[in-house]
Amino acid sequence: MTAERAGALVGALVATLPVGAGPAYVFLALDHDAAFIAQSALGSLAINTVNVLFALAYALLAQRHRLLVIIPVVLGIWFALAYLVLSVEWTLLSAALSNIVVIPICIAIGRRLRDAPMPLVKRKWYDPFIRAIMVSILIGILLALSFRISPTGAGILAVFPIVLLSIMLILQPRVGGPATGAILANTMSGLIGFGLATVMLNMTAVPLGSATALALALAVIPRAPTAYDPLKHRERMLRRRDYVLDMLVERGAISAEAARFAKADLVKYGPGRVGFMNLVARHIDDPSVVDG
Repeated sequence: MTAERAGALVGALVATLPVGAGPAYVFLALDHDAAFIAQSALGSLAINTVNVLFALAYALLAQRHRLLVIIPVVLGIWFALAYLVLSVEWTLLSAALSNIVVIPICIAIGRRLRDAPMPLVKRKWYDPFIRAIMVSILIGILLALSFRISPTGAGILAVFPIVLLSIMLILQPRVGGPATGAILANTMSGLIGFGLATVMLNMTAVPLGSATALALALAVIPRAPTAYDPLKHRERMLRRRDYVLDMLVERGAISAEAARFAKADLVKYGPGRVGFMNLVARHIDDPSVVDG
């Protein structure tokens, strides 16, 4: 696998490519109209925060626990949160804000887990087939259920973290929990780009058609997602955030007042910051810490 040869960061960038969600949306577009695709993209944007939490939960648990313990826990977390996401009436603004708030917090918590030595192991010939079979099964289930569930439900199912799950199953037995956890911790930054892709798909599917919208969604994914890491490149990340919000205002997707609220930079994080984020980070390092 790429991670075994190039390290956790490069492996994470590959892992966040839409190799599962991309084909899923292509097949959905063949069976459903553009309005269905737009609403599905909204569901995918909302569930993107759950996928980030899924990666963080695994990265934390993988430091000390075996795979047989971790998998039921992280899947239970995903399905429980997915049920909550499905029960909410999402708008583009609320789904985008959930990403803006949750992803930086998760990146901050998982920062200390992103660097771990990656042992060199021999790649098994059947690894790509395992991943391909898992993605194919997911797409088959999605297509079978897409006419029975809501567009939001289809969007949630389309981005089920099947690729991340395959990385856990294949890599942890070979390279260990901390090394595999480092890959998952690095994927959280990469999922920023996927969130941008779902915003583009939601905004353009109806006016431009599903095919054009899918192409634009792929084009908007940053070539280097970690360039928008809020801990290392705060100003760059804020400029990108403001650009996306201004674009939403220009297209009438959100109001200027809502954009101003989102730009208020209410979430504080990073070295030297005092507040909830630092309390959470310290609590993970030392559960006995109590902020007075």
